[in-house]
This record gives sequence, C-alpha cells and structure tokens, in this order.
Amino acid sequence: MSKKERLIFLPLGGAGEIGMNAYVYGWGAPGRERLILVDLGVTFPDMDTTPGVSLIMPDISWLEANAERLEAIFITHAHEDHVGAIGRLHSRLKAPVHARPFTAWHARRKMEEAGANPDAIRPARPWPEKIEAGPFTVSFLPLSHSIPESSGLVIDTPAGRLVHTGDFKLDETPVVGEPFDESLWREVAAEGGIHALICDSTNVFSDRPGRSEASIGAELVKLVKSAEQMVVATTFASNVARLQQLAAAGVAAGRKVCLLGRAMQRMVLAAGECGLLSDFPETIPVEDARDLPRSELMLLVTGSQGERRAASAQLARGKYLGMQMAEGDLFLFSSKTIPGNERAVARLLNAYSEMGVEVVAESDLYHVSGHANRPDLMRVHEMLDPDIVIPMHGEHRHLSEHAALARAGGRASMVVVNGAVCDLTGEAPHVVEHVEAERVYLDGSRLIGALDGVVRDRIRLALNGHVMVSLILEDDAALGEPWVEIMGLPETGASRAPLAEVLEEELGRFLSRAAAGLLADDDRLEEELRKLARRAAQEEIGRKPEVTVVISRLE
Repeated sequence: MSKKERLIFLPLGGAGEIGMNAYVYGWGAPGRERLILVDLGVTFPDMDTTPGVSLIMPDISWLEANAERLEAIFITHAHEDHVGAIGRLHSRLKAPVHARPFTAWHARRKMEEAGANPDAIRPARPWPEKIEAGPFTVSFLPLSHSIPESSGLVIDTPAGRLVHTGDFKLDETPVVGEPFDESLWREVAAEGGIHALICDSTNVFSDRPGRSEASIGAELVKLVKSAEQMVVATTFASNVARLQQLAAAGVAAGRKVCLLGRAMQRMVLAAGECGLLSDFPETIPVEDARDLPRSELMLLVTGSQGERRAASAQLARGKYLGMQMAEGDLFLFSSKTIPGNERAVARLLNAYSEMGVEVVAESDLYHVSGHANRPDLMRVHEMLDPDIVIPMHGEHRHLSEHAALARAGGRASMVVVNGAVCDLTGEAPHVVEHVEAERVYLDGSRLIGALDGVVRDRIRLALNGHVMVSLILEDDAALGEPWVEIMGLPETGASRAPLAEVLEEELGRFLSRAAAGLLADDDRLEEELRKLARRAAQEEIGRKPEVTVVISRLE
C-alpha cells in the first residue's frame, strides 16, 4: 500500500441529521480516489422551513463532478431516507446500483416513476457473496430493522475491512425477515479484524436493551379483543412485520382486516412478491368493509406521522373512501413520532379526541424501535472490536454521544458531519478537507438548490404578505394613478381606510412631484416606489410586505 494512497469517508447526508442518507467511500491518491456510494435517500419538508417543497435530497454536485470515478452504488434497505432519491438523482451518476431483492423492487419502481432505466438496479445476494467495485469488495450483511431484508455492508479495502451498519437493531425474533445472527457478525470480524465500524447512532441515548418485534404480538391481540367498536391502527407502512402482527391481532379478535393507503398496500405486495410474506392474514377490499358492522372490522391505515394526505389524516378530517370514525372507536398509533412531526401527530390526536374516539399512542406495549439502543451498540462494539468507530445516522448530539461511548471503550472515534472528508487510513480518523454538502429540493416537478432563493422568497412572502404596484407611463409621465393589489395582508389599517387605497394615494402623491429624470429611469423609479409602499404599509399595519413593482411604458 503506497503512503500516497488513502481511504476516505465522506457523508453527503445523514451525518448530523436523521434522514437523507448518502455516504461516499474512496480509495486512492488524493483527488483521484475510486469511489462507491452507500445509500441515496430523502428527508421530508415542513411548512416552517421548506413550504411547498415535496422532498429534500442531498446535493450530489461534488459526486456528479467526479462521476467518472464512481464504481457503484449500494443501497442498504428500502426506507425512503436511504433509497428515496435514487430515481431522481441516478441519471447524474450513472453507476450500477446494487441492492437485495426487496430493496431492488422498490428502487426499480422509483426509477420507473422518474423515467429512468430500472435495469441499472442489480439484485444482490447476501454474505458471503461479494461484489467487486474497483478497489472495494462489498458484501451485504443481513441484519434486523423495521423493514424486510435490511443489510449492513462489509467493505473490504486495501486499508482494511469496514463495516457500515446501515439502520439496525439486534432482534433474534423479528417476525418478518432475517433474525440477528451473532455468529455471522463474529465471523465477519474474525477474518482479519475490523478497521472501522461506521454505525447507526439513532438510539444512543436509550439505556434499555432493545426489544424484539415478536414481544408485542400478544399485547396487540389483547388490545384489539378489548375494543367494542371499530379498531383502526397505523404504523410505518414499511414495517411489514408490524403490519402482519396487527392483521393477525385483528383476525384473532374475530375481525375482518382492511388495508387503507397505497404505501401500505404496496409494501405488502412487494414483500409477497419477494417471498418474504407467506402467511399474511387475508384482507378485504374497502368496498366490502363499508358494509360490515363496526365491531367486526379492523382498518390498517397509513399516516403514523400525521402526513396530511395519508389515510389517518383524511379519516381525522371526515371520510376516506367511504369510511369514517365514530364515537367509541379505537385508534392505535403502533409507532413512534419522529422528531419534527410532533405537531402534525398532535393535530390527529386532538381531532380524534373531539370525535369521541379512544386514542392509544406512544405506548411501549405496542411499538418497538427499529434502531439499536445504547447497550446494543456497546454489544456491537464488543463483537466486532473495530479500531475506529465513526457514528452516523443521527443528529449531532447523537453522533457526539456515540463517539464518546466508543472512546470510553478504548476505540478511536470522531464526529464526521456532512461535507467533511475523513481520512480513515491510519490508526485514528482525521478530517482532511471539506466539500459542499447542501440540499436539493423537489419543488413540484423541478429540482432546485437550497441556495437558489426560491424557498427563501416563499418564506418571506408567507411571513410578510405581498403588494403589487402597477404603473403606466407615457412620455416619462404617469398615465393615470398607480393601482395596488394586496395579498396576505389586512384589508384595512390604522386609518381604517382600505389599505390598497391608502397605498395608491401615497404613491400617487409621490409621482405627482417626481422629477422628470426619476420618471425616465425605470430602475430608480421601481426602487423608490417599493420603499415608499413598504414604509406606508408599516405605518398602516405595522408590517413591511414584499413589494413587486410593474412599470409599463406606452411607446
């Protein structure tokens, strides 16, 4: 191994945040490393910071500029924050995409929806099968998570073996999918040792050992049997094991089960086609569900995070596909609220409460996390015994705490945030440079940069309101009075006169005494009218709105 060559780790998303995962590994001379990418996910917008945006994706500009050095893309599992951007961004990278069959099923669908070639997705087999990608040899290591066929990656490099966990938990009875196999993990570590562990940090602050998915089945049955009216349950659509347990609880309670929501139906279909679900309880279509007595029905619905268009939110607002909630029904959130979604979920809870619906939420009896807790992380550190631990998948406080945990165990560690190029070649990691790692927004059907100003302007309009000023000039003189239209502002102000008329009067007086030179200069005139409109609005309503001035000249 030449001293001039190095092993680098570069997160473009997912380090310092939960979501939008995208991690680059490289080997070679500085600036000429051969690269692989692990995951290409999305995160979700909110009305406070990204109004109107559909999805948020990592800015892959640096990777696109170096696309000729990119050997392959590897997707660890089918959650949106790991695979959601593949359809929109793959055309800029063009590397082959490797994923296990269930994940590949979803990746191909995303490629098709974006008009990209689904043949770029290549189904992969798990360890000990290996995929050659330039200087890297990569294997998919089966592990447990809250979606089927999740995998970590065993990445062999000239500088040593890496293990990239992806999202995981230690579950020996996961209901659906592969159980955690300690002997397999120890086998991976025994082959020459682990140079670096790049590890999920989501639950590092949780001091209790993680629980198995199978531990909640009996509790779900008891809850559903105790209900007198209709039972409705929501969970993450991708948690096929939970869906199976919920459906089984409904059947055990003598109820017919109906799936509502395309995402949920799609996940069950994909799991069935990939051979992961062989005994999912029989479900009925919504057309049949409408005719059943409420006491004989259980609905499984999308929208555990309060998503406005999902089935749970539409039921909270009234009807969805002819179904509606009623007093005495039971609504179960078999899920955890993701940070940032608290207000959306609270709106659902209150809406159902007003209907007289019994709501069960945030209960450990009916939900287990898909991420390893602190004792489980310590167990993984012990099993793999890596020289270096690099925390990933977490907010900065999670990464910092995980790094401290690793150092307390005698292992080198550091926090590597998005855009930091970390050299993993030696005994201790260190950041050697930084690249731009911003965000890209899917706004309608277009991708826009975070620094393009579109979302910033939208926020300013939402906060301040808008004034449109129109003026016609002929021979450098105003032709009639200016007219004003307002949007998102009070109709009247301190003078109790219509705000638009007050602004028109102020602008008219200004124009009547404006010098000929100013009236002949569109740029100066536009700026003066904008400042005057904002000042007059401030006096009337205590707010300076955004102002657009349109000047038309008759030739």
